[in-house]
Amino acid sequence: MATFAKVVDLNGFSAAARALKVPKAGVSRAIAELERELGLKVLTRTTRRIHLTAAGEQLLPHCRAILEAVARVHQCAAGLTEQRHGPLRVLADTTYGRVLLAPLVPRFLERFPDVPLEVELGDVGDPTRVGEYDVTIQSGTSSAPDRVSRVLGAPPAILCATPAYLQKHGVPAQPEDLERHALLTPDGAGPLFVLRLSQGLRRAEVTVRPKLAVNDPALLHASVAAGLGVALLPEFLCRQGLSTQKLRQVLPEWGLPDQPPLCAVYPAHLAQDARVIALVDFLAANIVPALAR
Repeated sequence: MATFAKVVDLNGFSAAARALKVPKAGVSRAIAELERELGLKVLTRTTRRIHLTAAGEQLLPHCRAILEAVARVHQCAAGLTEQRHGPLRVLADTTYGRVLLAPLVPRFLERFPDVPLEVELGDVGDPTRVGEYDVTIQSGTSSAPDRVSRVLGAPPAILCATPAYLQKHGVPAQPEDLERHALLTPDGAGPLFVLRLSQGLRRAEVTVRPKLAVNDPALLHASVAAGLGVALLPEFLCRQGLSTQKLRQVLPEWGLPDQPPLCAVYPAHLAQDARVIALVDFLAANIVPALAR
């Protein structure tokens, strides 16, 4: 059926034979076998061109669909074959890569010694660059229809500041007190940032004008550690500072919405690749506990 569609699309047995890389006699034989199997005539041909019969016209869309499916199978197989050679290429957001991925790489290689890795930490926002890698570790899911997003965990968020900053500017007792403080937040859609907090059934919404708004959690962490204000950060980035009392949590009795989920993103044609599955499953099993408080 795929041969029939190719003959029609290329308007000839010879052209179809060249495209399919088979002898012309093989194409003729395939059409004859199709007509014998269906009990229908699908083509008539003269010395100059071929013509579809009425039955052939009705069958052609279905045969084209088969041809397209065959092409997708070959494309998928080519991708799987490619991935079996050389290292598994991984691109990770710099902040998450250093804190969460780096400690897990040696453990993964120890458990899967036959899966070499090539890991790069950098910008995951460039789609042309992301396409060079097998797996991308990023904040948030991918909207691309040809990519699969697997959630590895949703990092809880906290507000924190240095003890020195709080001693100088006061400790917020209620969410509304944040309006009088220098806020360091993720980059928003405009000059204002809305903080939504909850305490049991209570809800609070505070709109602030951040002193610093940036899309890099590492820069936010460095800024709060320098005493520049109260920062909204993923909790796991603050654990060491909190444990050494270099940072102090602000409004600890109030909860904040989770940050965008941490995801492993990979091309759809690698969804069944054993090496990709091994890496993503390993990360999901180990990152979820790391993100939990």
